[in-house]
Amino acid sequence: MVGQQKLAFDGLETVRDFIRWAYSRFNEAELFYGHGTNNGWDEAVHLILQSLHLPWDIDQRVLDSRLTLEERAHVASLVSRRVNERIPSAYLVNQAWFCGLPFYVDERVLVPRSPIAELIDQHFEPWLGEQAVSRILDMCTGSGCIGIAAAYAFPEAEVVLADIDHDALQVATINIDKHELDERVTTVEADLFKGIPQQPFDIIVSNPPYVDTEDLSDMPPEFHHEPEHGLASGEDGLCHTVQILAQAADYLTDKGLLIVEVGNSQWALQDQFPQVPFNWLAFEHGGDGVFLLEAENCRQFQEDFKQALI
Repeated sequence: MVGQQKLAFDGLETVRDFIRWAYSRFNEAELFYGHGTNNGWDEAVHLILQSLHLPWDIDQRVLDSRLTLEERAHVASLVSRRVNERIPSAYLVNQAWFCGLPFYVDERVLVPRSPIAELIDQHFEPWLGEQAVSRILDMCTGSGCIGIAAAYAFPEAEVVLADIDHDALQVATINIDKHELDERVTTVEADLFKGIPQQPFDIIVSNPPYVDTEDLSDMPPEFHHEPEHGLASGEDGLCHTVQILAQAADYLTDKGLLIVEVGNSQWALQDQFPQVPFNWLAFEHGGDGVFLLEAENCRQFQEDFKQALI
C-alpha cells in the first residue's frame, strides 16, 4: 500500500504540482461539483490548500514550495478519497466557507452552499428598509452557517439556531465557539417551531429539507454522504416548508420577514398556493428557489397554509 501511495505522487513535489495533479484526476473521474465549488480547478485548489492549512490569499510564490513526504502522502490520500469515494472536499478537510467565513463541517450536517449568503451580505436589503433587527431565527440550522453569518451582519441582534437533530446542533455549537459568538448566538433543539419560545423574530430564515422523492433518488453520489434527513422532504419536497408557512406568522414581528429556500420545489409550491404572492429572489452570483414573505402575507394566508396540512 505504501508503495502504491508513493507511486501515486511520484514526481510531484510542490503545492502547484499537487493542485495540477488533483485537477487532472478530478477531470478524469468526472466528479460532481456542488458543495462549495462548481468546477474541478476550484475544487482542487480548495482541497489542496485547506489540507495543508494554507490560506486562500496565499502568496503565489508559496505554490512552488516543496511538500514534505508526510504532506505528500496526506494530500494524495485525500485526492484519492475524493475521486474513489466521491466524498465532498469540505468533509475531507472539515471546513467550508459561507459569506466569506470559515465553518467546521462533517457528515452530521449538510455542506454550506445556500444563495441566502448573498442576502446576508446585503443585510436583507431592500426588504428591511429602516427596520431595526433585534432577533433572528435560523431554522433547520445544520452547521449554523446562516445564523452565524447573520450575527456578523447584525452585531446587535440575538440569533437562535434551531434544529431537530442533536448531532447537527453539536456542529453548530462548534462553530459558535469558533466565531466567539456564544453571548449572542444560542441553539435550540426543536422540531421546526415546536420547541421555539414564542417570542417574535424580526427575521426568520430557513434552508429546510426540500428535495422531493424523485430528485433524491437521482442525486449524484456526493450528496449521499450528507445526512438524508437534511435533504428529503416528502413526495413533493414541501413537507417541511408548508409546516413552516403554517406557523411563521405566530413568530414574526409586525414587520418581520420570512425567507425560505426550497430549490427545485419552487414550482410545486407555486402550484399548491397560486394565490400567495411569494417574492422569488434573484441572485447575482447564482442560485434560485428562495422566497421572501412579509409578516402581513404570512398572516393573510395562514389559514390556507394550515388547511394544506390537513
